[in-house]
Amino acid sequence: MNVVLIISDTFRRDHLGCYGNEAIHTPHLDRFAKRSVVFDNAYATSFPTMPMRADLYTGRFTCTYLGWAAMPADEVILPQLMTDGGYLSMGIVDTPFYTSRAYHYDRGFSNFLRNPGQGTYRPYDRRDACYERRYEDDYFAPKTCLMAEHWLERYGQEQFFLYVDTWDPHEPWDPPAHYVRRYKPDWDGKSVGPVYWRWRQRGITEEQIATARACYAGEVTMVDRAVGRLIDRLDTMGLLETTAVIFTSDHGFLIGEHGIFGKALMKDGHFYGAPLYAEIARVPLIVYRPGREPGRRHAIVSHPDLMPTALEIAGLPIPDGVQGRSFLRVLNGETDHHRDFALTTMPLSNPGEVTRVVDNYDRKTEVFLPATISTREWSLLYAAAGQPVELYDLKADPRQADNVAEAHPEVVERLHGRYVALLEEVGTDERLLEPRRRLQPNLRKPALAR
Repeated sequence: MNVVLIISDTFRRDHLGCYGNEAIHTPHLDRFAKRSVVFDNAYATSFPTMPMRADLYTGRFTCTYLGWAAMPADEVILPQLMTDGGYLSMGIVDTPFYTSRAYHYDRGFSNFLRNPGQGTYRPYDRRDACYERRYEDDYFAPKTCLMAEHWLERYGQEQFFLYVDTWDPHEPWDPPAHYVRRYKPDWDGKSVGPVYWRWRQRGITEEQIATARACYAGEVTMVDRAVGRLIDRLDTMGLLETTAVIFTSDHGFLIGEHGIFGKALMKDGHFYGAPLYAEIARVPLIVYRPGREPGRRHAIVSHPDLMPTALEIAGLPIPDGVQGRSFLRVLNGETDHHRDFALTTMPLSNPGEVTRVVDNYDRKTEVFLPATISTREWSLLYAAAGQPVELYDLKADPRQADNVAEAHPEVVERLHGRYVALLEEVGTDERLLEPRRRLQPNLRKPALAR
């Protein structure tokens, strides 16, 4: 069984029609979803970009020991296992961090191509982006997916593992104008970038938020068309009869929700955490496997589960040391239960430590970084003993507007206990575990949230 794994960075789950959005145009992925299995409770684990890829490569909870860093040479990783298992493995990406600073995320593939242009500079710097664009195919997601189509035309008759990763719809949000004007007909052509802070405190206006949302939605629609074309290529070549296809994202983004414009709070080279609400923590996950009935699954799954699942689909053994669990039985419809909860967190660190948590830049961590512990019913945001705690009833309050931690201390205690048990199970260092083991909830909201 061939395997195609497609990652679209920062693609919000709630922007897809198959997840209930009726305003944003995603016809290709919605059509793909109708012939696939759609997972309603898929969650990021290690956040954001490269920590998620580390989880996917290793099948481990790398938030507890690796973070945003080079892939260690002794890690057993998915591309190498596919190659060693007899698969022609190909990585085609435009996400810049795979090879920058000797990160070695190109390791293990039979071959690897990076579509250049996406840079590691600050958004809107434009020093190394492709601003000679004339046509849509010159943009990153369309070009990367077209490169994958060309590769399939040459090697599609082999037994293959194709890994495609596009940074779109990651900022900067600058798709072709026709996509933006679908959502904002009076768009003046100017993009609005995230401030990674409380947007009202930074002087961002409602109109600017509306522009940012329209530009982001335009990128989503552009990605939908690019990925849809790639899936259509598999179909026209007859490869969907012998190929499993997985589409997912690493995380979402806040474009004004909860008062935040960005995926984290940063200021003057210091890091103030990332409240990982559902808009960020929940991710799209659509899985097609030949011969399986399409449908929806409510089982909770997370990113470390992708590696063992892909190996099992490919008929390859799952190595010792993998902490994720294959959800193949859920995919096959044999069960609709996989995990009791999902953990979403930035790489664990303590205040005062200098670390890389959201990109290639070192930043001093000023606060304990909150983790999110999610069940089907509840979402707990917890950082460490004495830190503010937020609890949300996802059934009654899916937008997470009403913090009910004070009214449900027993739920806070139960979810915190599951969090600590998982950290212990995966062997978290005591330096990181000790301040998170004790439950002394502070039910006041943090000052930055006011």
